[in-house]
Amino acid sequence: MISGTNAIGNKSSKQGNKTFKTFDPKKNVETQWTFYEASSNEIDEAVALAESAFKVYKDFTGTKKAEFLEAIAIEIEALGEELIETYCKESGLPEGRARGERGRTMGQLRAFANLLREGSWVEAVIEQAQPNREPMPKSDIRKMLFALGPVTVFGASNFPLAFSTAGGDTASALAAGCPVIVKSHPMHAGTGELVSNAILKAAAKTGMPNGVFSNLNSSGIEVGQQLVRHPKVKAVGFTGSIKGGTALYKLANERKEPIPVFAEMGSINPVVILPSALENEGNAWASKYASSITLGAGQFCTNPGLVLAVKGEKLDSFIKSLSEEILKLEPACMLHPNIYSKYNEGKEELSAQSGVIITADYTKNTGVNTAKPSILKVSGENFLTNTTLHNEVFGPFSVVVECENTVEMENILNHLEGQLTGTILGSEEDLENNAEIVDALQSKVGRILFNGVPTGVEVNSSMVHGGPFPASTNPRFTSVGTSAIKRWVRPVSFQDWPNKLLPLALQNENPLNITRLVEGEYTKTKLL
Repeated sequence: MISGTNAIGNKSSKQGNKTFKTFDPKKNVETQWTFYEASSNEIDEAVALAESAFKVYKDFTGTKKAEFLEAIAIEIEALGEELIETYCKESGLPEGRARGERGRTMGQLRAFANLLREGSWVEAVIEQAQPNREPMPKSDIRKMLFALGPVTVFGASNFPLAFSTAGGDTASALAAGCPVIVKSHPMHAGTGELVSNAILKAAAKTGMPNGVFSNLNSSGIEVGQQLVRHPKVKAVGFTGSIKGGTALYKLANERKEPIPVFAEMGSINPVVILPSALENEGNAWASKYASSITLGAGQFCTNPGLVLAVKGEKLDSFIKSLSEEILKLEPACMLHPNIYSKYNEGKEELSAQSGVIITADYTKNTGVNTAKPSILKVSGENFLTNTTLHNEVFGPFSVVVECENTVEMENILNHLEGQLTGTILGSEEDLENNAEIVDALQSKVGRILFNGVPTGVEVNSSMVHGGPFPASTNPRFTSVGTSAIKRWVRPVSFQDWPNKLLPLALQNENPLNITRLVEGEYTKTKLL
């Protein structure tokens, strides 16, 4: 049952006098639930509880934290059809997507639980003392990673489960030992409340301290601003727009004690088509990319919004095929009327630019808030000189750039902003013959693909979901996969510390049986 209240630790609260409702974009009506926006007092109480919980939670064993994460996955599954129905009602997304995203959310939680049980993620490093070293003795110095403190996570509009209340940011922060305060996304606050209740049930069943998790409602920006400014919040996770992410980043750096903001933001995910792909598989790639561009109504941060190729008959054929294929696909409902409106504004702005040719524009009647896909074509020269054409249009939309030659293509890549992904279609010989293109693309992205589509992000230890600004605020980290845990920790060195008082991961006996870097070699060996 959805109450619309805030979860301040294990307490339900509705002190604020501002309320809002979520929206059913398919029916184009508000949902039946009323949500209470968190007050300043409730925000302070949630953060104070998180700080108190941190003092205890940070020292829990990996096994105990793993049990908590696994219990969250169990409780999310136990929500059953109510979660699926609420998700679909608040997002307009289909049931299959809801079930798939629920599975991914549970999978992420269990992946971090496995990481905690194994334990080597703390990156224990040991350099033993050499008291007789000349000309100066060497101290015993040992290092490992420790949790930062309370973390604020902002739910994402386009992934109500996998990037929201119990999504990757929350799972990785809890795994690191950081209590989490979620600023629930107003578009799917009901879904967020159900998941929040599941987390709190799991916390109670596994003996977690009160305040290890809180969920706050907000329809505007004020709650998020107060959380980022709060002196007891030590880091922020965000998935959303460039405007929103950079605003939070600026706030965090204006604090007396600046804190890291790990924001995954905008990307047009360039796709480079090299000669053999156009020659041998142009129509096949056109069909695959029509599906990729329209997947989830184009509301993926990895949506391929830019295609680059050298002009010629084969590219003309590809553009014709892509345009025909995309118009065959049934348009889908977008997440919210506001997102639908912004999509149309962005599409119209780019379509009106000088030199742009519209090669596909869906004109049939559709349902409410349903995005009509579009493909544009522009010359490489126009794309280079008009940076408006570089803007992300969040929806089923892509721009094909006709390059004069590979020199111009490389120049375009060098002038792009940072991206989450970049893709190259072609042969191995193409890669060898176009090393400059490959290097230029690699320098702009967090993930570079060969002969694939960028939509769909595998959750594993080698995934990078991030990239140079404005794809993310820090290209050294990923928001997807087990390496995401490194955002919420910092290294601490212990010098000449008594062995029995060291953290277990650094003790001579290696009681956790983890892999450690000892004198430059990775080993599980105990030290004498």
